[in-house]
Amino acid sequence: MKLDLIDVRILRHLTRDGKTTNQELAEAVNLSASACFRRVKLLEEAGVIAGYRCVLDAKALGMEFEALVQVSMRTDVERWHENFVQALNGWPEVVTARIVSGPSNYVLTVRARNLEHYSEFVVERLHKAPGVMAINSNIVLATVKRTGSVLDIFDI
Repeated sequence: MKLDLIDVRILRHLTRDGKTTNQELAEAVNLSASACFRRVKLLEEAGVIAGYRCVLDAKALGMEFEALVQVSMRTDVERWHENFVQALNGWPEVVTARIVSGPSNYVLTVRARNLEHYSEFVVERLHKAPGVMAINSNIVLATVKRTGSVLDIFDI
């Protein structure tokens, strides 16, 4: 789908506030409410808008510890990828998991209550997963940017 300036303006508003009403959105982008509604529906149907969600503050929920964890696997172990992905799905501490290029196979974002909780997760579960060869943890000290958007790349 080719986006025009109005589409980008709609998307920018929705990424800042997904709870905005159609009427508020229409006024913000200078469209009628019905035209705005149609545009949003087209963006949803095209898959440009993948969904709406509530963003939670992990620290406010007691998950003070965050780490980016690189995991290298022994690729000679049968079904190493399938087994690891299956294990990942049972670990609530892993909030994102990505397959990556480079020296490791995966990068995980892990949330825990504290260092003790994180250590228990690494020692008792992650390290014991079949095929895990090496774990490299990068403890997040501070997040300096969270609001970036793919829309910032568009030159509109």
